[in-house]
Amino acid sequence: MNQRKWLSASLASGLVLIMALAGCVVVPDQRHYADGVVMVAPPAPRVEVLGVAPSPGYVWLGGYWNWVGGRHVWVEGHWAAPKPGHHWVAHQWVRQGDGWRMKPGHWERG
Repeated sequence: MNQRKWLSASLASGLVLIMALAGCVVVPDQRHYADGVVMVAPPAPRVEVLGVAPSPGYVWLGGYWNWVGGRHVWVEGHWAAPKPGHHWVAHQWVRQGDGWRMKPGHWERG
């Protein structure tokens, strides 16, 4: 095969591949997730070893189960500088209908 034919065949193959991929759409698994509600209960929290805070006054933000790629994935806790006048409210999974919804952790005044 001469260079010109090889180049034409390569370009045509690449164009077909690009066109095929352009039609790809990633959709969450609807059997387990719909409108922010996960139909699979989160596992029990893991036991974490806190270690020593990097500086006095730092606050431990505990780990939690997050929903990623159609499954629960553990996000490890970490130390964080305190936010003056606030306290940390941990991530929490709450029951909603037949499923579970995660309320993200956040700093709350008070």
